[in-house]
Amino acid sequence: MKKSKHVMQFLAAALCSLALLAGCGEQAAKSEVGTQKAEKPQANYTWKLAMTWPTGAPIFSEAVNRFAASVNTMSQGQMTIEIDSANTHKAPFGILDMVKAGQYEMGHSASYYWKGVDPTTMFFTTMPFGMTASEQYAWFYYGGGLELMQKTYAKHGVYSFPGGNTGVQMGGWFRKEISGLNDLKGLKMRVPGFAGEVLSQAGVVVTNIPPGELYTALERGTIDALEWVGPSLDLNMGFHKIAPYYYTGWHEPAAELQFIINKQAFDQLPKHLQEILTTTIQAVALDTTANFYHASAENLHKLQDEFPDVKVRTLPADVLDVLERANQKLLTEAAAASPAFSEVLDSQKAYLAKARHWSMISDYAYLKSVSGK
Repeated sequence: MKKSKHVMQFLAAALCSLALLAGCGEQAAKSEVGTQKAEKPQANYTWKLAMTWPTGAPIFSEAVNRFAASVNTMSQGQMTIEIDSANTHKAPFGILDMVKAGQYEMGHSASYYWKGVDPTTMFFTTMPFGMTASEQYAWFYYGGGLELMQKTYAKHGVYSFPGGNTGVQMGGWFRKEISGLNDLKGLKMRVPGFAGEVLSQAGVVVTNIPPGELYTALERGTIDALEWVGPSLDLNMGFHKIAPYYYTGWHEPAAELQFIINKQAFDQLPKHLQEILTTTIQAVALDTTANFYHASAENLHKLQDEFPDVKVRTLPADVLDVLERANQKLLTEAAAASPAFSEVLDSQKAYLAKARHWSMISDYAYLKSVSGK
């Protein structure tokens, strides 16, 4: 009997313990449900993006539209990007100022448009006689270029990211053939970036005109020549109908576009939306670069087939020599006047010293060996 009594007492205690545990578990479950109900739903974000390009601009606007659609899909509707083209905001060269001021959370443009505000920004588009697209992307992502870009733009209150590359741009459309330096003196030409300063040294009268006004300016004789992009976009612009001389490139060997983001707006986003934005930007930049290459290949073939009167030329060697010397002179002067400019220039030069050697024994040697085959 004593043993049975002890067993019964033990079982009773065990059952009480189980009851207590079950009660605690039920209470914890109720508490957890209550906490979940108390959590705030995820906030939705609607951002506005201003682009330099007009509505429907081939490749340029496609890149921005693709970016906005991808962000919306990847965030499952939590983030929406509304796009204003230059037709709406009327300030194609005011993107940096508008994003900095918070009027827009984002922008899509080209970094060298801000050379008047900060000359160092030009390096993050392209520089005359500089890197190819492959070399420049390697510098951005693995050679310290992206860090220098953020350092440059930090003082302007924004982040900046590569936004797609046109590849080597053509040297431009000219009404008359360029046979020597004398043909450049007094020539009125639309050309942005550092190349404009280089051409000014050779006597060219340089101006910068918004994309939507280029054809009219060339047609009316406001300018004698212009550079835009390359066959990818130039054919649709109709420049070949006015200026029959089409020169190969030297001034923009890797013209990188740009996504700008207001720093305060970005820093206030949840981490997963920050990751979605930066990852989508990188994907869109790669896709845009491929799109430009494809369109140039297609349109060059079409140009030569349908418009045989267009004459593709390369600037004479003596002209290119003068331009290259002018470029080196201006770079040296700018570096001496600005430690920030000098820092980025030194970084690009050091990286190019290694990258160009590989370019020469890889792409260049291959293309040279199969030339004409």
